[in-house]
Amino acid sequence: MNRLNPSHPAARRSFAVLILLLVAACARVPEPRLFPEAPNDITVRTDALLPADVVLLGEQHDAAEHQHIHQHVVARLAVDGKLGALALEMADAGRSTAALKSNSTQLAVQEALGWNSKSWPWAAYGPAVMVAVKAGVPVLGANLPAAQMREAMADTRLDGQLPGSALKAQQQLIRIGHCGFLPEDRISPMTRIQVARDISMARTIQQAALPGKTVVLLAGSGHVNRELGVPQHLPADMKVKAVLLRAGPPPAASNARPDAGKPPAFDVVWTTPAVPEKDYCEGLRK
Repeated sequence: MNRLNPSHPAARRSFAVLILLLVAACARVPEPRLFPEAPNDITVRTDALLPADVVLLGEQHDAAEHQHIHQHVVARLAVDGKLGALALEMADAGRSTAALKSNSTQLAVQEALGWNSKSWPWAAYGPAVMVAVKAGVPVLGANLPAAQMREAMADTRLDGQLPGSALKAQQQLIRIGHCGFLPEDRISPMTRIQVARDISMARTIQQAALPGKTVVLLAGSGHVNRELGVPQHLPADMKVKAVLLRAGPPPAASNARPDAGKPPAFDVVWTTPAVPEKDYCEGLRK
């Protein structure tokens, strides 16, 4: 049987149709809901981020539409042949699908990534991952492995990886994230883990970078913050676009004017409908 050369125009068209059909089949939310103020502009918004060596998509983990955006952005770049790699907070550094074939099963992909479905529901993140796999693009774990966290907690050198004001801001976020119940002598060690995770993600991105291609990172919004997160640990000459996916309007405090001359924490903010608020501290209080 004659096989079509992958570089042949007809083959490229067939691949593009396959990816678009995959996205359509997996999408549970119609595209117009992604950006109510400008329906159907996910392609335009994605293209506006380019050229970029890295696109950092910072999500709210419990906002399902953010994972749909992941899928659409990955598909758009894959169809155009611009996706160099897909890096994930949701899998440990060192894990990769690079050795898998493009027709690998979801089970094989989960095994290659060491996927933890209890922490990261595969139904939420699997569609974006599988788009990359089917496009022949490597999916890479980028997070700090759990086995290295204890070492990171004791590594005081990590305290110097952020500017002083950024380190204090990161420490405050650790306090807030633990509902104010974390003993003060644990703040610095826990902050070091956060910094080490960002360094791990940045290192994975650098290793995956390819000329003329874009590496996409899927992570929580705090990790893609230019002042505190992954961008702090990437080379200055790397073209990085940090995107905040925000569910609902900004907090009231965010309506204040930013400090004059201070660069924004994100290059772009994409707003999606609000999700029901959850009190994650309630269980700790009880």
